[in-house]
Amino acid sequence: MMMRLSVLISGVLFGVGLAVSGMVNPAKILNFLDLTGNFDPTLIFVMGGGLLTALIGYRFVLKRKRPLFEDRFHLPTAKDIDLKLVGGSALFGLGWGITGFCPGPALASLVYGQWQSIVFVIAMAAGALLAKLVPQQN
Repeated sequence: MMMRLSVLISGVLFGVGLAVSGMVNPAKILNFLDLTGNFDPTLIFVMGGGLLTALIGYRFVLKRKRPLFEDRFHLPTAKDIDLKLVGGSALFGLGWGITGFCPGPALASLVYGQWQSIVFVIAMAAGALLAKLVPQQN
């Protein structure tokens, strides 16, 4: 119960942060990515703030033997830069650049009820389901 409550609180806090920072507004994202046009550099501060918070937070959290509600940390172990990573990153960037949405802000923007958010989230879920059909190489 406490784990689910902490997940809910963390998700709501993250979503509010995305909304307050303007990351749920596709126009703001697209202006940030438009270096030769109507460039809006304010998202650099959002990204820098997120990076700084994670950098400091991980230093404190990883000093613990285990998380509060799990028996161990689940950290990524893969360190290889392979075609799968590069290809997935390119697809992510392409989708972000075309729509102005990435997964977290798209989910948070659902509370505004805009059709663009709904279509994006449905398409994102379909893409995730399709990705499960791709054979894994492990």
